[in-house]
Amino acid sequence: MNKKFFKMNPIYLFLFALSMLLLSYASVPLYKLFCQVTGYGGTPMKVESFSENIVEKKLNIRFDSSTEKNSKLYFEPVFNKIETKLGEKNLIFYRAKNLSKKPILATATFNVTPLNAAQYFNKIECFCFEEQAFKPGEEVEMPVSFFIDSDILSNKYMKSIDELTLSYTMFIKK
Repeated sequence: MNKKFFKMNPIYLFLFALSMLLLSYASVPLYKLFCQVTGYGGTPMKVESFSENIVEKKLNIRFDSSTEKNSKLYFEPVFNKIETKLGEKNLIFYRAKNLSKKPILATATFNVTPLNAAQYFNKIECFCFEEQAFKPGEEVEMPVSFFIDSDILSNKYMKSIDELTLSYTMFIKK
């Protein structure tokens, strides 16, 4: 075989391994960005502005919460369910309490079910957009402002649904 082939082969292998390492490191943030932009995988859309195009069709929105196992953070929705019209702006709250004697820094992940409805679930304001700091024993109510885009009616698979669920899981930052 060619001597040049044997000299270049280790360099190509190293570059290939390095590119695989970098790609695997970047895959999680890239996937998260993809989900936020497209609403894929139950990720609601974040909007900067709100246009009021209210439609008479009503939906029930259920709210769900969970925390890590053995968490020192109590976390629940203030209301378990509301009824809203498509396009109507809503403001709801989740309640969290630090049950420990130490400060806690936490972050929330979220999704919407059915998953195909996530692209129509638009958040205007949400505690999940940034980390939350809780002092020892502190209890807070955290806002979520959202609307369901009336374009959901143009999706043949979504126009017959009458209930969505917004779920949050609160994780303590270590």
